[in-house]
Amino acid sequence: MPIKKPDEHHASGDPSCECNSPQGCRVEAVLSVDDRGQMVLPKDVREKAGIKSGDKLALISWEKNGSVCCLALMKVENLSGMVRDVLDPLMNGRD
Repeated sequence: MPIKKPDEHHASGDPSCECNSPQGCRVEAVLSVDDRGQMVLPKDVREKAGIKSGDKLALISWEKNGSVCCLALMKVENLSGMVRDVLDPLMNGRD
């Protein structure tokens, strides 16, 4: 595992997290959306992400050619002061 510089920011707030690495990205689950627009995050995903009842999640979307092409969830507590640092590398890779 590469050593991270101490001033690098990560989506999880954990300096050992590889969120900005393509090798760390994977499909965790396939979700169904019901008639009310609700979906359920599987228990194992919630546990791995440390998501508990009452936690607030930010829904982040990326647009391409006027349509949303990608959605991501992030715990709100991890947004402060690092949104640009986390999202800029992702956005620069998209046309």
